[in-house]
Amino acid sequence: MAEIISNKYYREESVFLPENLLREARRQKNLKDCRIPSVCLLDPDGDLADYLARERLSVKNSCWACYHSSLYSFQLGGMELGIIPCVVGAPYAVLVAEQLFVSGCELLISITSAGIINKSHFDKRFALITTAIRDEGTSYHYMSPDESSEINEELRLKLCLTDKLMDSPYFEAMSWTTDAPYRETQTSIGQMQKLNAACVEMEASALYALSRVKGYSIICFAHLTNSMAQNEGDFEKGDEMGSVDTLNLIKYVLNLLNPKKLN
Repeated sequence: MAEIISNKYYREESVFLPENLLREARRQKNLKDCRIPSVCLLDPDGDLADYLARERLSVKNSCWACYHSSLYSFQLGGMELGIIPCVVGAPYAVLVAEQLFVSGCELLISITSAGIINKSHFDKRFALITTAIRDEGTSYHYMSPDESSEINEELRLKLCLTDKLMDSPYFEAMSWTTDAPYRETQTSIGQMQKLNAACVEMEASALYALSRVKGYSIICFAHLTNSMAQNEGDFEKGDEMGSVDTLNLIKYVLNLLNPKKLN
């Protein structure tokens, strides 16, 4: 049996805990112990964070004690949100997410660029990932191989009811989460097409495994921007590298969820 799925003890608590790491980070960095925004974003491409900084709409958050990343705060619709740029790949995304949730985050939204596997009949650039194929390693440390990596059912019901409405900026989809983007062969892509995966990305299955095991509220979106660079002019995201559309997506989602109830 492959080591990646053996010697896992799912009911046993980890010795290394994110809250303990952050305790020591605050001590070493002489940071106060305070809470970050209750709604946070993972911005793997970093384009939205760059846009907010360029427009002077964000400030560095002094409550975030992570050794490996910086958290920035900004206002959207009268609410303070946090954003962390360039969190790419399942291990890094889950490491940061674990620390976010013990620092005050109550809802985490990840919006990542994704390669198109099956073209959608919806004229929409964002896919709400409801199920993710587990072709990475991190999720196997959280739940057994026979379990499915899916969005929290309560969140799915709130978000998917509007899927077919004209004003919804997204559609529901299955994604393929890989941790080896440069091993996306034609044969493997063909297999994912047969499984009806809409896109390929690098974080969702691990984030949803974390959500399922620890009861965290996590939503993963794919911004369908490319065909794995097979065509010249690929990776176009729209105005301000897609930042305007992404902010509109976040507003739409938060209005559906009424996040003020989370505070």
